[in-house]
Amino acid sequence: MSGGGCSIVWFRRDLRIEDNPALSAGVRAGAVVAVFIWAPEEEGQYYPGRVSRWWLKHSLAHLDSSLRNLGTHLITKRSTDTVFSLLEVVKSTGATQLFFNHLYDSLSLIRDHRAKEVLNAQGVTVRSFNADLLYEPWDVNDAHGRPFTTFAAFWERYLSMPYDPESPLLPPKRIIPGDVSRCPSDTLVFENEAEKASNALLARAWSPGWSNANKALTAFINGPLIEYSKNRRKADSATTSLLSPHLHFGELSVKKVFHLVRIKQVLWANEGNMAGEESVNLFLKSIGLREYSRYICFNHPYSHERPLLGHLKFFPWVVNEGYFKAWRQGRTGYPLVDAGMRELWATGWLHDRIRVVVSSFFVKVLQLPWRWGMKYFWDTLLDADLESDALGWQYISGTLPDGRELDRIDNPQFEGYKFDPNGEYVRRWLPELARLPTEWIHHPWNAPESVLQAAGIELGSNYPLPIVGIDAAKNRLQEALSEMWQLEAASRVAMENGTEEGLGDSSESVPAAFPQDMQIEETHEPVRNNPLPVSRRYQDQMVPSITSSFVRVEDEETTSDLRISAEESSRAEVPENVNTQQNAGVTLNERMLQTAHRSTHIHYNTTMELINVAEDSAVESSSGTRRERDGGLVPEWSPSASSYSEQLVGDENGITSSSSYLQRHPQSHQLLNWRQLPQTG
Repeated sequence: MSGGGCSIVWFRRDLRIEDNPALSAGVRAGAVVAVFIWAPEEEGQYYPGRVSRWWLKHSLAHLDSSLRNLGTHLITKRSTDTVFSLLEVVKSTGATQLFFNHLYDSLSLIRDHRAKEVLNAQGVTVRSFNADLLYEPWDVNDAHGRPFTTFAAFWERYLSMPYDPESPLLPPKRIIPGDVSRCPSDTLVFENEAEKASNALLARAWSPGWSNANKALTAFINGPLIEYSKNRRKADSATTSLLSPHLHFGELSVKKVFHLVRIKQVLWANEGNMAGEESVNLFLKSIGLREYSRYICFNHPYSHERPLLGHLKFFPWVVNEGYFKAWRQGRTGYPLVDAGMRELWATGWLHDRIRVVVSSFFVKVLQLPWRWGMKYFWDTLLDADLESDALGWQYISGTLPDGRELDRIDNPQFEGYKFDPNGEYVRRWLPELARLPTEWIHHPWNAPESVLQAAGIELGSNYPLPIVGIDAAKNRLQEALSEMWQLEAASRVAMENGTEEGLGDSSESVPAAFPQDMQIEETHEPVRNNPLPVSRRYQDQMVPSITSSFVRVEDEETTSDLRISAEESSRAEVPENVNTQQNAGVTLNERMLQTAHRSTHIHYNTTMELINVAEDSAVESSSGTRRERDGGLVPEWSPSASSYSEQLVGDENGITSSSSYLQRHPQSHQLLNWRQLPQTG
């Protein structure tokens, strides 16, 4: 066993031994102590859901087994303060270096910055690496050095980068273990007794672990990939890659996926297989959407809770717990929506097209706050991924510059015949409709009474009538959009006049009452139907190059039940009957933020495949200079505020066609103007 001077490799969402630059750096440096720290309370409202925790449990066991085969094992720690636990591991092992791989969500950026700051102060060398993306977000900018604001422009730049993504690294042959005699592992508990029975069913369909991820990738590339372009829309069969949980937990390297798929692309191009080439282009674009989700999250750190287009904060969302309950229980009266929600609850999985259907219904027909839906996805999906989910829900809600038009409602009946033409998907998850003829399977309310009786269906009894009529929903949506634009115009006039008048009472509304353990972040958005109570305040987050809407909480304010000020964002919360786990009273790692450096004030699945990209491109990356992998530091970077406040127009080459309501209101089509700080290593 090696003594002092070892290196800590801090595992997070990179649970693999191949193409893991932090692990490779640690092995090259000498003896290694592999550490995983479980601190879910730090995630605040995004405490991992049941199925996500089940996956993590088995993925960690798989990683530990792999490390043992190489000569060491995984040290696990249970914590409420990750950085403090890292410091304890350093002291108990005598480590002189810490290696880890980058994450890009706002909380991880805060945590990573603090880890570097605290450990550097203790004389520990800290180095971090890119293991989750093809290119780092700060390396992909437009001709003026500014971040892209549409996917089409971003992806075009990705495909024309002057150097290819780096090739994946081989796993180490052997790992010299560090001395962990004074650093015992903690037992991590990821599920309670009540959850074990439900979780047992997951193992029938899924096999967590990095080597199983590689098997799934190989099976997809040698099987469904060639017909991906033709079959990806079918909801009644496994036509997508099913790689998103493996990618989320870092069991699978995105660089490996990219390289292997590109090899297939070259082979099929040489064979003249145009269908295969088209499939590769579409699949790589889905990988590109995952990359874009991290890119958006890095450049707009609160995209998971705030609309990227400023006028959307005036949209009058409907706060209706009855609607929300019917949606998540699969009792809306629209068969395709209900089948999708029941599959989600039963399996923790949804086909990407069904994700679009149920989320669009949630936002457009029910007009519920999109953050509620995103949070429910987080609590129930195996591949719950904050960045991908935020991108998907912002896209559906029309809050992206190239997002789906908010004034367009997709009729679930027509979507049913598009994605489930034979009704097999609906019959599988809605057995009460199993005997209904295909002609009526997606709109049973129109079926003759004799047909319903023969199928054993009594609408309003064993299957609900539609919760909201589509025509009524369209009218209500137009009214809401009209109200939104009126409020936005009044706000703009008020700002031009330097007054607060014109914002109206709606902007001063307080968020809807929900239990303390189920909080969802909301901005100042008018709401309908329910009164809104007071929300809690958050302390400033001191972190480079990200923005925050948080109002600073003075040091003497230690209670979590704090008054809000006029400048704060109102927070709408998920209703209490949502099934989730949350550490009540913990807000975005308050302990970490209380001890963080305060010298600067801040104002602040594959991939989910949620977005159907209209444009297909086959531009190939050119080979160029390789960049140094080791010790990559986040560069100092401070773009001007104007970079994020330009007027943007709909782009027909973007994620979807241009948004008509944005074309009618070009003065409001602006990204919110977040201020940013320099980025440091």
